[in-house]
Amino acid sequence: TGLHPTTILAGYRLALKAAVAHVKQHLVTPVAALGDDYFLQAAKTSMSSKLLGGLEGDFFAQLAVDAVKSVETQGSDGKLRYPLSAIHILKAHGQSALESKLLAGGFALSAARAAQGMPTVVEGATPEEHVKICLLDMNLQRHRMGMGVTLQVTDPQEVERIKKRELDITKEKIQLILATGAKVVLTTKGMDDVCLKYFVEAGALCARRCNRDDLQRLAKATGGSIITTLADLEGDESIDVETQLGTCQAVQEIRVGDGEMLQFLNCQGGKTRSDANESTSASTSANTGNGASTILLRGANEYMLDEMDRALHDALCVVKRLLESKSLVAGGGAVEVALSNYLTDYARSTTETREQLALEEFAQALLVIPKTLAVNAAQDATELTAQLRAAHAAGSDNANMGLDLMEGVVRDNLKAGVVEPAISKIKSLRFATEAAITILRIDDRITVQDQ
Repeated sequence: TGLHPTTILAGYRLALKAAVAHVKQHLVTPVAALGDDYFLQAAKTSMSSKLLGGLEGDFFAQLAVDAVKSVETQGSDGKLRYPLSAIHILKAHGQSALESKLLAGGFALSAARAAQGMPTVVEGATPEEHVKICLLDMNLQRHRMGMGVTLQVTDPQEVERIKKRELDITKEKIQLILATGAKVVLTTKGMDDVCLKYFVEAGALCARRCNRDDLQRLAKATGGSIITTLADLEGDESIDVETQLGTCQAVQEIRVGDGEMLQFLNCQGGKTRSDANESTSASTSANTGNGASTILLRGANEYMLDEMDRALHDALCVVKRLLESKSLVAGGGAVEVALSNYLTDYARSTTETREQLALEEFAQALLVIPKTLAVNAAQDATELTAQLRAAHAAGSDNANMGLDLMEGVVRDNLKAGVVEPAISKIKSLRFATEAAITILRIDDRITVQDQ
């Protein structure tokens, strides 16, 4: 068109501002006015083009909604938050995908007991007593001299004393851990047989070589912290029971597929049961404050489980956005076509400068979305896009009209349940515009010569 890039930049920024304002004022629908079923519909929409979009769509949509609601927390500003980092997705081979399940208020770890003599279930002595959990990022093995350290011993008895002291150093650490009342000990590093002997005699359950990311989630869920050293500021060794140990109602080892996993029941983020009940009754969600949840995915093989993981993660993100923003828009190209028509009229009615051309090109670019959707569904993209534009031009009552790709017709996608979070749509517009502006700012390029 012969326009200078700065003119196009100004036009794109003007188009973005007008588009976002139009979405917020005319295309957004509050979730409160629709009901909780639309959370399920939004999750199903995100999975419709993926592996879980078939017969399992309803099942996994409900699973995603329940998982996100189970980690509801209240921020310092009083707003509800749904941290996806508190949701742990665990994959296990075998059984049908419909055998997947949610462990709400609990946490599952892909690990097994370090010794067969350890108990498979650890519970408190009374229903009110919780199990203490010690999370370590350190070795529990026989102490050895560091590399490069040499000792010159003239008395053979000194050799035996050195060996005994090496054993005693590790034994003292284990006794310190057991003295806190910890009945479950997990470490990211190793435990040798000498150390395991002391834990077996104490009736404790231990696991070694645990994933550090999993332990961080578990620490947050149980109200504890990962201990990297037992040394304190005084030079002694100690453990702060209140701040460093986590708690839960029970820990058990269960067999899933070809392996074992540890299940931590009723994690309350370090709160007592009475505190947890008070927070639960004061919240709109039955599982508020549970700290963490685990989704156990079952499938035929590794490839299927990976695809299920990706699809479910997208659904979790959609539900999180919807719960936090509490607003949605119709999907299926409805927003893009509505904005395209609006920006075309806006450019001709309010802009008399060269930016008008950039606005019109911005509006035309938005039509790529419905056209691509139609092509992917093997429909007539030109015909469907024309019908959709005509429907939106007929009046504001048709703002939610979108594509029905199964039947190849235009319909009200809000009523049909094809929806997505409004905040996600607005962010997509902003990111796409910024990407285009960044490219337009490039005024030179360097071409590498073939050698």
